[in-house]
Amino acid sequence: MAFSINTHDSWGVVNVGQFATLEQARTAFRDLCADPWYRQDGTVKGAELLDCTDPAAPQRLDWVAFQ
Repeated sequence: MAFSINTHDSWGVVNVGQFATLEQARTAFRDLCADPWYRQDGTVKGAELLDCTDPAAPQRLDWVAFQ
């Protein structure tokens, strides 16, 4: 898969999903960022959308930090 979403918390990094297209990944990222559980949980610190077309050097396309 070419695109990936990760969340970050006090335990580390968790892969939330992998997607074949940027459109699918952006839709999932937008939905995850709007999810009340992630926004209010308190332990999830952020999320990032990665372009993994080059697995040796993934590039961050977008990120959000939760309060």
